[in-house]
Parts: sequence; structure tokens; C-alpha cells
Amino acid sequence: MHSRRKFVTTGLAGVAAGWAWPLPQNARAKSQTNLPRVLLLGDSISIGYTNFVTGILLDKVQIFRPLNDGGSYLNCEGTTKARKQLPRWLGDGNWDAIHFNFGLHDLKHVDAATGRNSRKSEDPLQASPEQYEENMEWIVQQLRATNAKLIFATTTPYPEDPGGPLRDAGLSAKYNEIAVPIMHRNNIAVNDLYSFLLPRMTELMPPRNVHLTPAGSLELAKQVVKHIQKALASSES
Repeated sequence: MHSRRKFVTTGLAGVAAGWAWPLPQNARAKSQTNLPRVLLLGDSISIGYTNFVTGILLDKVQIFRPLNDGGSYLNCEGTTKARKQLPRWLGDGNWDAIHFNFGLHDLKHVDAATGRNSRKSEDPLQASPEQYEENMEWIVQQLRATNAKLIFATTTPYPEDPGGPLRDAGLSAKYNEIAVPIMHRNNIAVNDLYSFLLPRMTELMPPRNVHLTPAGSLELAKQVVKHIQKALASSES
């Protein structure tokens, strides 16, 4: 079912222990073709909460996200990659809701010649604020064409020096200040994960990292679920 797309429906096991693992589609107990279909698009932060979201909504909502050729979750990265691959990720566009985020990769420094991650401040951002705004406008128009309920998740905060590619302090907030007005102009719901996580970073994030602990991913998943449920309920009214 849905073999023409590289999407997967996943399940949750061991939420109480703080971890989740995907269940193969052929292990599902029953057909779920009558359930709402929701697409998650985003970077590794969204990969972290995908299984938790799926588990919480098990047998209520079908959760999908793009896959790599080997069947693992695809990191959608930033808006530059999205402009190249978004039509493929959307498939036939038959989605009830789409929860999406781009930003954490856009604001990192990369080598201008190779595009590889860089620790050098003189190297450019993957997408400058101006490029990010232009790309986000384009992405929003593509998503709106699906007629799905849309939810934008703000880019999460990170420590002053998170390790990995260079990310300047405070850029999450700056890029959110670009993205959120675009969402408001297009009547797109905003899931403000930035504001949710900011006061809880030491609790839910490892030191010097942009990622979250399993417990942190579960907390974000709960916020994602709330917004998905609200979006689906509004489409029924």
C-alpha cells in the first residue's frame, strides 16, 4: 500500500522508557486507509519526535515522512534541499495535514565551494536570511496547493556553542522572525517549539548539541500531536 511513495507509517514501542522504534507496515494489525493522513517534514529534530508522534496517534492518524533509499528516515535539512525535492516528498499531495519546519540547516555555515559543513565564521550560511525568506515563500505556496491543513514548527534553540557546524548564537530566533510572519500572512498555524523549548534546554537537551534527549523528543512530540489534532478537528468543523 502506497508503494509508489517513499513514505512509512511507524509505530511506537517503549514510550515509558523514553525510546521509540518503527514498526514495519506489514506488522500493522489492520488496514488504516480510512484514517487521516499527516505528513511530517523537517530535519533531525523532527526525526527525533516522529516515532513518538506516531505512537501517540496510533490507530487514530496515519503519520508519514520521506524515507531514504534504504528505508530510514530522510533528513529534509534546509530550504535549499526542499526547493529541489519538495514535489517528490509531497507525492500525490493527498494529505489531510502537513507539519513542517526548515531553519536549523539554513543558518549553519558551509564551505562556499563544496557546500559541506564549516566551522569558519567567514564561510557563508547555507541560506542567508534573504534566501531563507524567498525559499520559505516558495515552499509555502507549494504546500498550500495541496489543500492540506498546514502547521509550521519554529526552529528550536541551541546552546551558544553547540558543536558540529558553526551556528551563530541567536540565529534560530532571527530565522523564526522571518518565517512566522510568512505563516501569519498565509493563515498557517504555528507550533512554537522554540518558545516551548527555550526555558527547558538544560533539562531536555544534551550539552553542546542542537539535538534533544529521548525525553526531550517526547516532549516536543506532545506539542506536535496537539497541533495535529487541532488542525484535523478544524477541518471537520
